[in-house]
Amino acid sequence: MDTPELSSRKMVWTGRVLSTILTLFLIFDGVMKLVQPVPVMKASAQLGYSAHEVLAIGVALLFCTALYVIPPTAVLGAIVLTGYLGGAIASQLRISASPLSLSFPFLFCVLLWLGLYLRDSRLRGLIPLRS
Repeated sequence: MDTPELSSRKMVWTGRVLSTILTLFLIFDGVMKLVQPVPVMKASAQLGYSAHEVLAIGVALLFCTALYVIPPTAVLGAIVLTGYLGGAIASQLRISASPLSLSFPFLFCVLLWLGLYLRDSRLRGLIPLRS
């Protein structure tokens, strides 16, 4: 049986791994919005966004991701990324996207917070899942 210290280390490392995977995806997505390859621009045009708007969205995403990665601002980063992903859901709703397209940003947001929750003991203390 795991000791509380070992169990806590496993939670922290699980959170770090989850957060790293999500962060790499967010960085990739943000960079693609800056580079603006044809597939990204086609998808953005379907959502009603111009090249200038896609560039601004990419910069915002990278800034929010940087906040999430820096430990003292990680909670703020998670909050603003939640807003960003809410905007992604709203954009998908506007074009009557499939349920799968709608569920992706929501699931991503849940995993984002789960990763932070597992790696940050202050957040676990603030929001205990059990007493």
